[in-house]
Amino acid sequence: MGLVVVHQRYVSAAHAHYAGDLVDGAFGLACFGDVATEICIRTDGDEGLFASYADIQFLGPIRAGDVLRTTGTVTRIGRRSREIDFTAVVLCRLRPDLGISASQVLPEPIVAIRARGTVVVPG
Repeated sequence: MGLVVVHQRYVSAAHAHYAGDLVDGAFGLACFGDVATEICIRTDGDEGLFASYADIQFLGPIRAGDVLRTTGTVTRIGRRSREIDFTAVVLCRLRPDLGISASQVLPEPIVAIRARGTVVVPG
């Protein structure tokens, strides 16, 4: 309990689906799935399976060109289930007003998604 796994990745233009280079919410959930897989490997030596989300809150935009940090923290351990709190935070963002490839580290990270999910592992 309390295990924390952190992933960071650049969000490429290939992931943009909407005007303003917005990325769909499923992208963040897929990142949570990757974090959950690592948690299961670390705790149980198995990739496990995602069973459900109890809560998902989309709080801010994820855009092409962002650097996204996804974090998962184990909050409950059952016999075969693990409950995980997830957060997706934007750390860096493009600055097209300064140049075509200009980007910056944000002075305050943007919390884009919070969620709570459950994974199951072999018994």
